[in-house]
Amino acid sequence: MMFRFNLKYFLWTVALFLTEVAIALYIHDAFIRPYFGDFLVVVLIFCFVRSFFKTRLVPTLIGVLLFAYLIETAQYFHIVNALGLQGNRLAETVIGTGFSWVDMLMYTLGGMFLKVINVNDKNHLPA
Repeated sequence: MMFRFNLKYFLWTVALFLTEVAIALYIHDAFIRPYFGDFLVVVLIFCFVRSFFKTRLVPTLIGVLLFAYLIETAQYFHIVNALGLQGNRLAETVIGTGFSWVDMLMYTLGGMFLKVINVNDKNHLPA
């Protein structure tokens, strides 16, 4: 892993972050917020990592997915309550409050999407 700033990934990070904020604040539907937001969060975290580090594609994807799975598993154990953050809307939105296997699936689909679109990306080390 080598440190280097990548403007393309940084701009994607900012755009995806703003999209996630908009989804959290303004969209209260039955698809985009509960599913597409989880799909996008994996893409967001991946782009954030790639903004600052030149990394191998597959280990980066695995690391991002493991992080997402860890947060989802923490939701199963009510981590927001354990940290004394219940009632804090920001913490409840960012960390989440309920475990879902569908969320795990959406993270996985986000990772698969990244693998497919990054096959020929020259901004990373070989897989």
